[in-house]
Amino acid sequence: MATTERDYYEVLGVSRDASEGEIKKAFRRLARELHPDVSDAPDAEERFRQVAEAYEVLSKAETRDLYDRYGHAGLRSGGFRPAHFEFGNLSDVFAAFFGDDLFGGRGRGRSRGGDVVAEIEIDLVEAANGATREVPFEVAVPCGRCDGAGAEPGTEVAACATCGGMGRLQQVSRSVFGEFVRTQACPRCAGAGRIVRHPCDECRGAGRVAEVRTLAVDVPPGIHDGQRIRISGEGHVGAHGGPAGDVYVLVRVARDPRFVREGNDVYSTVELTITQAALGTTVTVPTLYGEEELELPPGTQPGEVRVLPGQGMPVLQGYGRGDHKLLVNVLVPRQLSDEQRRLLREFEALAGDDTYRRDEGFFEKLKSAFR
Repeated sequence: MATTERDYYEVLGVSRDASEGEIKKAFRRLARELHPDVSDAPDAEERFRQVAEAYEVLSKAETRDLYDRYGHAGLRSGGFRPAHFEFGNLSDVFAAFFGDDLFGGRGRGRSRGGDVVAEIEIDLVEAANGATREVPFEVAVPCGRCDGAGAEPGTEVAACATCGGMGRLQQVSRSVFGEFVRTQACPRCAGAGRIVRHPCDECRGAGRVAEVRTLAVDVPPGIHDGQRIRISGEGHVGAHGGPAGDVYVLVRVARDPRFVREGNDVYSTVELTITQAALGTTVTVPTLYGEEELELPPGTQPGEVRVLPGQGMPVLQGYGRGDHKLLVNVLVPRQLSDEQRRLLREFEALAGDDTYRRDEGFFEKLKSAFR
């Protein structure tokens, strides 16, 4: 079964309120069990990919929150694409997740780069129709002078003599229970596996420098306020050639004074004078997709709701759109001239029981409008 069809908490075997440490521990345990040197199950590789994808989502607060709120559809709409892992480079996979290999040591200093968080704001109409935004952000990139090596051009980088270039040291102890291997980062090279005797003048040996980049981000139609879009591999580059992190773009949808959004439906009001409501009229109302002509029959009552089917928000990463619902508000005049008062009194004198015939469904319509 594909991972996107299964609950990520179920895949890792943890509860929905599991801590970060519990999630990490579950992933390590399952990854060891599914390693081909241990497991001969024919579906071990596929199961490992499921476990890795589940950990990739639940180990980060941004993607975990998105998954908890909107499920797999929310991740897809936020731009999440699971990484593909092969058993041949399992150590690199663990280095990408934890900065170490399967057994706890550092992966030759090649740790995954950090993620970058940026923020954009769009209006409700852009959220309905989709938009493209240029997003500037500062990111760590390989140093151009030393090409990411950290050493001044023309100088050599020596392998660490203490760890033999591995970046880690192992100690083996024996007991009645068998051999125990303890791995730790090399204290001399700090896990890099290399010694830079002449650091680069530009990056001072870091191998990375800060740079301002701009990305064109496509915001999908129907996005909700507070959702994030993930751009894979555009974050800070990892140390010593490690894989780059991701960019998470937080989308803020500004309030529109004309509309109120509830899910995929949109609500607004249409205001009529008492004469328009009594005689009937045709009005032009704004929608998310332009103006629409709305015909209102004679005797339209305050609190009535008119529905424009399919004029609401698109279903995010799906099909169809919600509705646009208009609440009728009848305006009662506050200031009248003497002549207007005379005409209204004359009208009232001529009015009969049928003139103000009650609508038995008025309160139901009003409650429906508030719901």
